Amino acid sequence: MHQYLEIGKIINTHGVRGEVKVIPLTDNIERFDDLEWVFVDRSGNLERHNVLGVKYFRDLVILKLEGINNMNEAETLKGLFLLVDRENAVKLPEDTYFICDIIGCEVLEENGNTLGIVEDVLQTGSNDVYVVKGHNGREILIPALKSVVLEVLIEEKKIIVKIPEGLIDNEV
Repeated sequence: MHQYLEIGKIINTHGVRGEVKVIPLTDNIERFDDLEWVFVDRSGNLERHNVLGVKYFRDLVILKLEGINNMNEAETLKGLFLLVDRENAVKLPEDTYFICDIIGCEVLEENGNTLGIVEDVLQTGSNDVYVVKGHNGREILIPALKSVVLEVLIEEKKIIVKIPEGLIDNEV
């Protein structure tokens, strides 16, 4: 499991007082209201900044971070990611997982047959879809439904599934 979770990407400055525009990487933009501090990832070096202000503009978050006092300082943050540590991340409901924990999991059928590795998660609105790369290089799309995903073992990086008949052919 990842110790830190990406919650946003700084895309630009905002104003002359050091605020930054952030694309949120979370399904609930209002989670930024609860942030006391964030880490800024500068090529693997994490800088902790207290959050002094949060505003919203369209689908963006505008943050004021402690220690970033003018446009020039904010400019140095463009393109960088904001992270929180797992301990301070939002608590997820039961049977809900962070996408970064799902990616990289081995997907197995009930009988132990390995289907492949989760490479991406598509968020379709009604349910997520796991993009699994099979051993032969083929892509398998597996709906993240309770009837299909029987067990998620994050610590073991394994997902046990029951594939509905006709979803995939036997060449996987």
